[in-house]
Amino acid sequence: MTSHIIGKLLQGRYQIVQSLSAGVFGQTYIAVDVDYPQNPRCVVKQIKVSSSESGYLEMLRLLFLTETQTLKLLGSHHQIPEFIACFEENERFYLVQEWIEGHALTAELPIEQQWGCLWSEREVVEFLIDVLGILEFVHSQGVIHCDIKPENLIRRTSDAYGKGETLRKLVLIDFGSIQSIDFGIGAELPIYRIPVTSLGYIPPEQFIGQTQPNSDIYALGMIAIQALTGLEPLQLKADPYTNEIFWRSQNTPVNDYLAAVLSQMIRYDSQNRFQSAGEVLRVLKQITWDQPPEILEVDDQFPLEVAIEDNNSQNLTSGKLSPLLTGMKVGLAANSLVMGFGVYSLINNAPAYSETETLSQATKEYQAGDLQEAIALVKSIPSHSNVYPEAQATVEEWQQQWQVAAQQYQIAQTAFHESRWSDVIHAVAKIPNILYWQSKTDKLVQQASVNIEVQTQDLLAKAYESAQIKDFSTALQYLRQIPQESRAGGLVQEKLAEYNKKRQIRAAYFLQNAYKKASIGDFDLALKFLQNIPNDTLVYAQAQVKLNEYTQKQRLLADSQKVAFAKRTNSFASKNLATKIEYLQGVNYLQEVNIR
Repeated sequence: MTSHIIGKLLQGRYQIVQSLSAGVFGQTYIAVDVDYPQNPRCVVKQIKVSSSESGYLEMLRLLFLTETQTLKLLGSHHQIPEFIACFEENERFYLVQEWIEGHALTAELPIEQQWGCLWSEREVVEFLIDVLGILEFVHSQGVIHCDIKPENLIRRTSDAYGKGETLRKLVLIDFGSIQSIDFGIGAELPIYRIPVTSLGYIPPEQFIGQTQPNSDIYALGMIAIQALTGLEPLQLKADPYTNEIFWRSQNTPVNDYLAAVLSQMIRYDSQNRFQSAGEVLRVLKQITWDQPPEILEVDDQFPLEVAIEDNNSQNLTSGKLSPLLTGMKVGLAANSLVMGFGVYSLINNAPAYSETETLSQATKEYQAGDLQEAIALVKSIPSHSNVYPEAQATVEEWQQQWQVAAQQYQIAQTAFHESRWSDVIHAVAKIPNILYWQSKTDKLVQQASVNIEVQTQDLLAKAYESAQIKDFSTALQYLRQIPQESRAGGLVQEKLAEYNKKRQIRAAYFLQNAYKKASIGDFDLALKFLQNIPNDTLVYAQAQVKLNEYTQKQRLLADSQKVAFAKRTNSFASKNLATKIEYLQGVNYLQEVNIR
């Protein structure tokens, strides 16, 4: 199949020159654009079609058009390939995107566990901040990538170099597996269908069709751990009871703070992970780097990076710990920690484990829906604790968020009972990230989304029926009633443009027919044509001028016809009178003769 398409010209423009990869959702190729003089390269993805039934193809066509609208929007980010085109040819669907010149992140990761290949903490943090910025944008568009792995992160060669360091950015590619945050995968993902290169980076929930935005965060955390340890994800062992991954050992010199962040990124239960890319970014940006590390040769085999500062060596430090981080069960139990030959320290004294555990338990109660119990637990933390200021701020934030959540939930319920499905989704979107309230609204959102799709299909069918009888104004009215939250958004926009264009053409046709009828004096029919021209078409103003003109001419014509009719009537009456007089005169004459 692959060999047959090499050299093929698609759409008379994109010539396939090389096969790139094959995945669950299709085959990817490199092509050249023959419409341009330099024949620039681009990436062409052929979407896999598993059935030729008309119903299946129509459904796939609808999904394809919807997803391409998403890709267009994602391509506006400078670290995501630009969307070029999409088309259907011979019942196959194709996407065309920008080709990114560069090398995959795979080339930069340690292949074997050798010290010289491992990344430093600074490199890992910079890498995470770079990619998290992309994911924050992707997730904000309602999309989950679902296949974050080193092969899908390209170090772009076109970027410039700065003062002693590269400014080359990573580009996130291959959005062929994207899923909507609102609707999820909706089905289990069999392991035999997953590319080998993706195994180990995919979180547990993705295999059972419960993908979350933080599923991408899990995959990114696994890449960072691979960079620090030199071990691929499948080489790491997991706790048989908790399923949590063991990745940190005595041979992994990493600061407690960064280790806690990474462990939180790859928690087995998605509810215990960071919930968003923005949360991870905020925690990572609290890390400060006091000065560039000096290279200290401890022996001939292991050059170690340490920062020399009086008696307290300090390389990686953190600012004020956030409630999220202090709630992690990582046990930051000392002011400094000696790992191997490097000495690291935290700026703040780490809180006692019991206080950290108390805040963690309070967070669980809060997320579970018991606000009062959560507040009571936080208030039990003594005022001399380092956690105390954060805990008090957290309580205030919780109370505000809870009030917002309760209000928006009530608004969502009211909208649901009144069948205002879009308002349901809008209200739920404003509810803060609290599991208790999210669980209460899940069914509302799910049912509202289903109803929106049913409503969409009904309105689309009515629009198609109106368009078939060339009533494009009514068809457009139906299309404009389709909620923006519908998955058919791309198709709706396409049909809006199509029907509006056809309505303009039809309006111009009516105007021309009006001219023709008026030229032969048929103003009645000319006016009927003009009256059928919608008021928001380009020729409407011109039609109104002609409408007034032809109305006046119609009146003048009618008046002239009345005068002519009157003249004919009077003439006929005069002739009848003369005839009658002659007849009477004749009668009188006969009478006179008879008398004589």
